[in-house]
Amino acid sequence: MTPIEIEKVFRDEAGRALATLIRLVGDFDLAEDALQDAFAVALERWPAAGLPSNPRAWLVNVGRNKAVDRMRRSIAFRGKQQELTHELLLNASTSCDTADSAFDDDVLRLIFTCCHPSFDPAVQVALTLRTVCGLTTAEVARAFLAGEEAMAQRLLRAKQKIRLAGIPYEVPEREMLEPRLRGVLAVIYLVFTEGYVATSGANLMRPDLAREAIRLARLLDALMPGRGEIKGLLALMLLHDSRRAGRATAGGDIVLLEEQDRTLWDQRQIAEGLMLVEDALRMPGRPQSYAVQAAIAALHARAPSYEDTDWPQIAGLYEVLLRISPSPVIELNHAAAISMVDGPARALDLVHALEARGGLKGYELLPAVRADLLRRLGRRDAAREAYQAATAATQLEPLRRFYARRIAEMG
Repeated sequence: MTPIEIEKVFRDEAGRALATLIRLVGDFDLAEDALQDAFAVALERWPAAGLPSNPRAWLVNVGRNKAVDRMRRSIAFRGKQQELTHELLLNASTSCDTADSAFDDDVLRLIFTCCHPSFDPAVQVALTLRTVCGLTTAEVARAFLAGEEAMAQRLLRAKQKIRLAGIPYEVPEREMLEPRLRGVLAVIYLVFTEGYVATSGANLMRPDLAREAIRLARLLDALMPGRGEIKGLLALMLLHDSRRAGRATAGGDIVLLEEQDRTLWDQRQIAEGLMLVEDALRMPGRPQSYAVQAAIAALHARAPSYEDTDWPQIAGLYEVLLRISPSPVIELNHAAAISMVDGPARALDLVHALEARGGLKGYELLPAVRADLLRRLGRRDAAREAYQAATAATQLEPLRRFYARRIAEMG
C-alpha cells in the first residue's frame, strides 16, 4: 500500500475509530493523540504487511495500546497508573467491531455527548465537526467565520467541560432524547453536508462522511420511530446523495445540475427517499423543515430533465421554509429558485437586499450566486468580479477551477 492509499483508509475510518477510542479512554484529547499514533504505526507497517481485514478495529486496538503507553509515561497519572491501565484493559475485552445497533454505536454516543443541552448550539456543532467529521480546527473556524485561536479555545473549554462535569458518553434514556434531538439532527446534517461538498481540499465530495451521516440517521430513526423530522432528514440526504455519481467528472471537476447525466443517479436511493418524504409529510402537525427540504429535493429527483423541473413549486416550497424556519441561507436558495421562475433580474434584487442586511457576510456561496445571476444578465465585468470574490472565499479546489473557467468565459 502507498501512503496515499493508507491516508484514504484512515480518512474513511477515522471518525468511527475516534468515537470508539473516546469511549475506551474517556478523554477527547488522549483519544485524538492515540489515533494519530496508530496512524503513524499504520504508515510504518501497512506498506509491507498490507491492509488489515478490519482497518478500523486495527486502528482502535493500536490506538488503545498507545493510550495506555501515554498514561504510563504521564507523571500526572503515575499515582493512578495501575487502576487506569486495568480499566482500559477491561474495556479492551469488549470487541471494537461492534454491531451497528442503535444502543451500541460509538459515533451516535459521541454525537449525543457533543449535543449535551449544557452546550450552546454553536459549540455542539463545532465539537461535532472537529471530532466526528475530522475537520481541523482551522477548517472549523472558517465554517464559523471565526479566528483559529479563538475556535481552539472554544473547543478546549468544551472538552474540559465534558471531562470535569462528568458528562456521560452514552445515548440517553428515551425520556432524555427529546432535548437533544434538534442538535443531533443538525450535526448529522452537517456531517452529511461536509461529505456532500467538502469545506476544503482537492475533492468535491467525501462520500465516507455522507454514508456515515445516512447510517446515523437510520440508527436514529430506529431509536425514535415515527418522527417526521428524522424521516425528513434521512429522505433529504438520500435524495441528495443519489446524484453523487453525476456530480463530478473523472478528473474531479464539478458537473452542474443542469449538465448532469441523470441516468447515473441512484434510482434505488431515489425510490427510498421519495417514500420517506411522503411518510414525513403525512405526520401530524405543521411540516418540519427537513421534510420540506426533502420535498424540494424530490422535485429535482422526479424531473426527467433540468428544463422540466417544477421551478414554481420549488420556489413555493422555499417560501414555506422561510415561514417555518427562516434563515439567510434559505433566502439565498429561494432567490436562486426565483431566478428560474421570474428571471435573474428579480433574483438579483433579492440577493442585493439580503446582502444589504448583512445576513450572509463571509458566506462563500453568496458571491457565487450573485456571479451566476450577473452572468445570465450579460453583465460580464460585474460577474467576473463576483467570481473572483467567490474564488477568494473558498478553499475547495474543484470550486476554484470552476470559478476560473467562468472568469475565462467572461473575457
